[in-house]
Amino acid sequence: MTTPRGEAEDLLRGLAPRVLGAVVRRYGHFDTAEDAVQEALLAAAVRWPEDGLPDNPLGWLVTVAARRLTDLLRAEQARREREDAAGRRALPEWRLAPVSDTSTAGSDDTLILLFMCCHPALSPASQIALTLRAVGGLTTAQIARAFLVPEATMTRRITRAKQRVRDSGLPFGMPARADHDARLSAVLHVLYLVFTEGYAGEAGLRREDLTAEAIRLARIVHRLLPDDGEAAGLLALMLLTDARRAARTAPDGTPIPMAEQDRTLWDAARIAEGVALVDAALARGAPGPYQVQAAIAALHDEARSADTTDWPQIAALYEVLTGMSDNPVTLLNHAVAVAMSRGPRAGLDLLDGLEGDERLARDHRLPAVRAHLLEMAGQRAAAREAYLAAARRAASLPRRRYLNARAAHLGDDG
Repeated sequence: MTTPRGEAEDLLRGLAPRVLGAVVRRYGHFDTAEDAVQEALLAAAVRWPEDGLPDNPLGWLVTVAARRLTDLLRAEQARREREDAAGRRALPEWRLAPVSDTSTAGSDDTLILLFMCCHPALSPASQIALTLRAVGGLTTAQIARAFLVPEATMTRRITRAKQRVRDSGLPFGMPARADHDARLSAVLHVLYLVFTEGYAGEAGLRREDLTAEAIRLARIVHRLLPDDGEAAGLLALMLLTDARRAARTAPDGTPIPMAEQDRTLWDAARIAEGVALVDAALARGAPGPYQVQAAIAALHDEARSADTTDWPQIAALYEVLTGMSDNPVTLLNHAVAVAMSRGPRAGLDLLDGLEGDERLARDHRLPAVRAHLLEMAGQRAAAREAYLAAARRAASLPRRRYLNARAAHLGDDG
């Protein structure tokens, strides 16, 4: 009995991190194991649509990957023996035997892989690339296209990351209890960066692949850690943000401010799921930054119109968030919320404190927010100049086009 190709591909993608986890747990050799698992997945992608699914797909993949790994290890050993006349000790038999028991290849291995890929010894760029490759199951070519870099560049990045993991001698297991929270925070941060790159990246197309993958991986983490409020908060934040995707840009890519978006295009199912997640997480108490951001997104998404948005509550939540981290974008958003709830002058006063922040020195968002608040205050000439300044800093053509149009509108009406 044949299996639809799309169904087989979806199953393979879901099983990939569990297979890799099982093989690495049993054999070690993270970098070589990843190559072996990719070959097993390729074999399954060819055979399963024609032959049908095996009775135990996970066991089939682990066995094929393990056999391929032993071939690779034997080939490497033979190469070394040829180079070393003295020869080398044979690999222990336990490292060469096929895996017959896949009980260790459970979902926990996926979480362990995430911790390994997001190890602090790796750079953020390497963490993201390795996570998408080893856990997300994306090909190197797909990752390179998503981040708009040559495939050769991404290949080197992933190879260096795998070598760093190998050289570090990391055991395949959960972090020590004392390190768990910090390591989980790194995992969530990497998933957040992947989502942000897909949703708010300044350049490039096809970024929906990244947002979809970030949401898929966040679902996995939430499923494995159902009692972790920040894991739930991150998933909720992604869903509530992505729910607005269809309405946030015009056909030519020009951004549409939230107040002007067609809210009938927002994804009601994602909003409902995100609100339920954040409500349950907040009920546990002691919320973290992802939960607070999700609560803000929920207030936006639940408002029937821009005029009915609960800006005082949003401003209060941003004030809480500013106390959790010194993030200049959070401070910008806080200024907007304060302006919407207490008037533009109050928001402009908050912006004054950000003028010397080097992190925003080349960012278009500071002059863009200032322009918006000046426009609210009726200072049209100053707003126009601020929009033009923001346009000069904007990295993407659609955003420059939008900001220049705002400036032109003020000039035409002035």
